Amino acid sequence: MEASDVLPDLQASLLCEDVRQELNGLQTLVGVINVLPTPALPLGLLKLCVWTRWCSGIGKFRQTSRILGSEEVEVIAESHIDFELKEMEGFVTNVNLFTGVQFQRFGLHHVEILLDGELILRYPLPVIKM
Repeated sequence: MEASDVLPDLQASLLCEDVRQELNGLQTLVGVINVLPTPALPLGLLKLCVWTRWCSGIGKFRQTSRILGSEEVEVIAESHIDFELKEMEGFVTNVNLFTGVQFQRFGLHHVEILLDGELILRYPLPVIKM
């Protein structure tokens, strides 16, 4: 980060099954996830997406999205995106894609969003027995 850079605000973050780019440029989020119910473990998911929107910043940044295991030590999945905001009125929408994610335990997992290595947001992802 340069001295003239302004750290952006994280406007939103959602975990979902897919993000589709429509012909008109808009995005459709499919299967927004707030809990993962499963009858048995391990739970394998072919595709997970973390959708984020950044605004009100200037500069080049690196977003890291990761999913932590129920012990909060193991990183189950991690993805990076480099992005740039050129003006304060601008915004950037990022989609971190995870493939082949395996959940080995029931319990409270977490999604974390980091900006240039600093934790910005953390939210729970329960994996529950149904």
